[in-house]
Amino acid sequence: MPLMFRGVGKEERNKAAFQYLELMNIAKEANHTPNQMSGGQQQRVGIARALVIDPEIIFADEPTGNLDSHTTEEVLTLMRKIVEEQKKTLIMVTHDPHIASWSDRQLRIVDGRIVETVLREGSKIEEEILEKNGERPFTVVHPLNTEKKSEGENDEKHS
Repeated sequence: MPLMFRGVGKEERNKAAFQYLELMNIAKEANHTPNQMSGGQQQRVGIARALVIDPEIIFADEPTGNLDSHTTEEVLTLMRKIVEEQKKTLIMVTHDPHIASWSDRQLRIVDGRIVETVLREGSKIEEEILEKNGERPFTVVHPLNTEKKSEGENDEKHS
């Protein structure tokens, strides 16, 4: 449907859709209706549908929230493959620390504020950024201190 709204012809739409269904390992279910698919298959269709328009940034809100652990691992593996091979940015929101651990960079947010930045050890993308720019593209954020202290005391702790 996203390609139809962009005026892409039916043959080209079908070809692109099938390509992304293959990428998601569900091409054999191409003619199934949603009620003939598992939750994991439906999730993969949703991902394929989002990717077919070739976005630079992929937004995913709890992308594995309704999946079993095995399917969750499969979907996360596919998403990492897409990010690494197609050089896409994936912004994923999750409350699950295990899901978050799959990301190259985590921004932990408490009460609307970034309180911590965590990099995945061995992240190819983070190493490429460091090599290209000579530095990481963010400032280290210290966790919020819940105790009331004067500014001078806080400065000493975080120096």
